[in-house]
Amino acid sequence: MRAIVRLVGKLFRDRRAATAVEYGFILALIVIAMIATLRELAGTTTTLWNNVSTKVQATN
Repeated sequence: MRAIVRLVGKLFRDRRAATAVEYGFILALIVIAMIATLRELAGTTTTLWNNVSTKVQATN
């Protein structure tokens, strides 16, 4: 248990860890933005192809 407390204490004092955490947050925000964009694009694309499918079936 003491080893864990010492490790956490070292992480709080180590400025490199703070920088790594900041980079982690930036990366997480970028990934969240990419996922949101891809979900919106997928919804739009699905709607487009459903419309195409409906029109093709209507011509048969």
